[in-house]
Amino acid sequence: MYILSLFGNGLILLVVALEPRLHKPMYWFLCHLSMMDMMVSSVVVPKLIVWLIEGNGVISFAGCVSQLFFFHFLGCTECFLYTVMAFDRFLAICKPLHYSTIMNHQICFCLSIGTWFGGCLHSVIQTSLTFRLPYGRGSQVSYIFCDIPAVLKLACADTSLNEMVTFVDIGFVAMTCFLLILTSYVYIISAILRIPTAKGRNRAFSTCTSHVTLVVIYYVPVVYNYLRPPSQDSLDGVVGMFYTAVTPFLNPLIYTLRNNEMKVGVKKLFNRKPL
Repeated sequence: MYILSLFGNGLILLVVALEPRLHKPMYWFLCHLSMMDMMVSSVVVPKLIVWLIEGNGVISFAGCVSQLFFFHFLGCTECFLYTVMAFDRFLAICKPLHYSTIMNHQICFCLSIGTWFGGCLHSVIQTSLTFRLPYGRGSQVSYIFCDIPAVLKLACADTSLNEMVTFVDIGFVAMTCFLLILTSYVYIISAILRIPTAKGRNRAFSTCTSHVTLVVIYYVPVVYNYLRPPSQDSLDGVVGMFYTAVTPFLNPLIYTLRNNEMKVGVKKLFNRKPL
């Protein structure tokens, strides 16, 4: 699954780069999503594979810090990116005459850089708060990778402040982004329903269904793992695997199978004659 997710997301990057028809804001943001999926899988899955094959589940303290930082950096950046992608679809469908003027190259670049910066800032805060605590209550993280709830259980101090900040921070970011996405799609659906022809409505819906599917797949595990009281539920690890391995694997399939422009681009890539 890890290899296929790298291949699928790498294929999207290659197709968008080689196909001039895909040089649009929607696919610019899709390329950023593909890069994030490749990176978030690589933060967790290779170490997990070594553990499963060799039975060696040891990770250094520095490695644990790095894993937690990059996981939350990429996860939060992806949350912001889904919001930007919803805004892009809102402009394309609700403001088609002004779309190319508003969503120009400079704005696309600034929005994408802003998502990465926001994710980095979030992760710096969370990682700093987590590892400012003294640790010594054992050295076994009861999880498949170093994540905040699992690491805090090893702290030799009161973690209630950390748990509250984690809940409020992640909850605020996730719910704000979700409400912005939801608001965008209320306007989008309203605009689509006003399109007079069935063909036009179907075409507009087809450009949004992939994004909506990814948003649902992304948010359900996040809400389950972070926006509820801490638990020892074994299902937590399954959910953790979902957004570190399964979602990066599914994203390329969803965007290539449900998007006609991507399907055409993939076919043209494989039909290219060698030089």
